[in-house]
Amino acid sequence: MHHRFFSALFFLLSGLGFAQEQTVITFGSCSRQDAGEQLWKEVIAQNPSLWIWLGDNIYGDSHDMAVLQQKYELQKAQPDYQQLIKTCPIIGTWDDHDYGVNDGGRAYARKKESQQLLLDFLDVPAGNPRRARAGAYSSYVVGQGDRQVKVILLDTRFFRDTVYKLSPPEVGYKPNTTGTILGEEQWKWLEKELKNSPAAFHIIGSSIQVISSEHPYEKWANFPSERERLFQLLVKLQPKNVLFVSGDRHIGEVSKTTVPGLPYQLYDFTSSGLTHTWQTAREEKNQFRVGQLIVEKNYGLIRINWNNVLPAMQLELYGKENHLWQSIPIRFN
Repeated sequence: MHHRFFSALFFLLSGLGFAQEQTVITFGSCSRQDAGEQLWKEVIAQNPSLWIWLGDNIYGDSHDMAVLQQKYELQKAQPDYQQLIKTCPIIGTWDDHDYGVNDGGRAYARKKESQQLLLDFLDVPAGNPRRARAGAYSSYVVGQGDRQVKVILLDTRFFRDTVYKLSPPEVGYKPNTTGTILGEEQWKWLEKELKNSPAAFHIIGSSIQVISSEHPYEKWANFPSERERLFQLLVKLQPKNVLFVSGDRHIGEVSKTTVPGLPYQLYDFTSSGLTHTWQTAREEKNQFRVGQLIVEKNYGLIRINWNNVLPAMQLELYGKENHLWQSIPIRFN
């Protein structure tokens, strides 16, 4: 199975056969492994080029690796997910619940063992360099020539410093102004991945939201200097057409901001809640939100149309029976 999967992955991601006028990339997060109803049939119906896991791929929440392994195996054995594996390559990173501990960071004692289980779940071969590297970050290229899309998946757990909840805890976290999310090695890697990249589009996956800053939960804004460092890295390197994708929140939404020195606006497309979302709808402030806050089970779809004079990107959020909850067109030029 490993060989078959990675042969398909190499074929697709190396750009062979990419003459079509459209690239379709799907992603999602927050999937309970024991949930009876998932959205895999809906995803498969889109005939995607790629599926991206953005974290909480299972709800492991344990220091016992046997527990995490059993839950990964249950998730992977679902017949519809097995069909997705045959449909397109699957890549991913993690968030806290599959990492092993809610809101966890670098202090989690079993992170190295947990990383290997994640890589098992993603069918990463034993000899792959990711097996020996600390952290679950990775990058992939879809397409070739002037139709390349580079997908960069960050690890916001393995190296992340501690954040402390305020009192009362529902008001959020105390900002950590000196700590790190990515750690220096991952920062160096990210700069290398972006520098002089020939890709026409760059999709950067973060398990936690990058742009939204007003809610009291986990987010890049809890580490304001790290968030600014991320924005300034983009200003410095000027990679073409960057889109953030994120999960974690059990909602779907799109956020947009302007960063001085960057010639296009930054978007963060959040898709979270493959199996469960908020029990009841409520208001949540987000000064950066574009469109609506979606409180339904969902997955994200990024549609890149190459046949325009300037290639265009469509951000689409789908739910059960492929109901289209939201569609937002964006242009970078």
